[in-house]
Amino acid sequence: MAHDTYEVLNGQINRRIALGDPGIDDYRNELLWSPEKPTLIDAEIQLWSDNQLLDEVKSYTAMRTVGIQRDGFMLNGRPYYLRLVLDQGYWPDTLMTPSSDEPLRHDVELIKAMGFNGVRKHQKIEDPRFLYWADVLGLLVWEEMPSAYRFSRKAVERMTHEWIEVIKRDSSHSCIVVWVPFNESWGVPNLVETVAHRNYVLAMYHLTKTLDQTRPVIGNDGWESTDTNILAIHDYDTKPQKLLRRYGPEMKLSDMLNHKRPGRRILTLDNYPHQGQPVILTEFSCITYAPDQESDAQKAWRYERCWSISELEMKYAALLETVNSIEFFSGFCYTQFTDTFQEANSLLYSDRTPKISH
Repeated sequence: MAHDTYEVLNGQINRRIALGDPGIDDYRNELLWSPEKPTLIDAEIQLWSDNQLLDEVKSYTAMRTVGIQRDGFMLNGRPYYLRLVLDQGYWPDTLMTPSSDEPLRHDVELIKAMGFNGVRKHQKIEDPRFLYWADVLGLLVWEEMPSAYRFSRKAVERMTHEWIEVIKRDSSHSCIVVWVPFNESWGVPNLVETVAHRNYVLAMYHLTKTLDQTRPVIGNDGWESTDTNILAIHDYDTKPQKLLRRYGPEMKLSDMLNHKRPGRRILTLDNYPHQGQPVILTEFSCITYAPDQESDAQKAWRYERCWSISELEMKYAALLETVNSIEFFSGFCYTQFTDTFQEANSLLYSDRTPKISH
């Protein structure tokens, strides 16, 4: 163990640790954190003055890098395919606050057991204990700011203040790999026509990049992109062949960006063309299992209905196989993890019981 002395400037200590390059296998470095090997490093900080211990704190840290290289998402300097699931973080009895620490750990374990390597926390800044278990067990997290109901000066002021606090609170978690200040133009509904709305998204994107230079940022997830590190697309067409025609090898990326309008929205705003960033399908599917005419699921919001579990399993597998086969996608985010109120389009019921038993 090395003991070093640092100069503190304005309450901050900055230190960069360079790892030796073992060659072509450097991604296997035992110190690097990843979902497959979530290595954490115990950290102990002591404050001494005149040979007297004044204070100490114990925590943990991790070593990993994330970034964008051409059209690929990079983890620890290597291309990494993202298999995310959208999660709104509700519980049946306690809504947005879990009853204890155990449900948070259980959610992380379930997501990994289902084959996903990450989660897109949707419209919620999650409990720090969830982020702790994501650090410990190895789960990537996209952190997304809840949207304002409408655009106003007060909404801008409040969101800016709270978003700064979010980044300050959570930026030390190794699990967080992407920041998302806006989703589907919520709170900025007139991005195409209104300069103030567009400036707001641009300002939040650049503020986030200024406060955290180590992570990619998506300015507006879903469509109507301005500045962004990832071109995020939401497309709820449940027919695999239609997705293939829209994004498959016969479709030129330039044609897709100029002519395809998921949700009847353009993918990029004028003067903000795609510049080679990774393209990720960050919401898709929305298939509901509703066998009973009078069930709550029958009344739920959805794009397609399944009458049996075997039908749900077949359609889920077909969609996943199709999305995985589309070469210019650098990853996906399936919608969604658990049923949430009127949204019964998930892989698990709201109490975390699986709909598909294996």
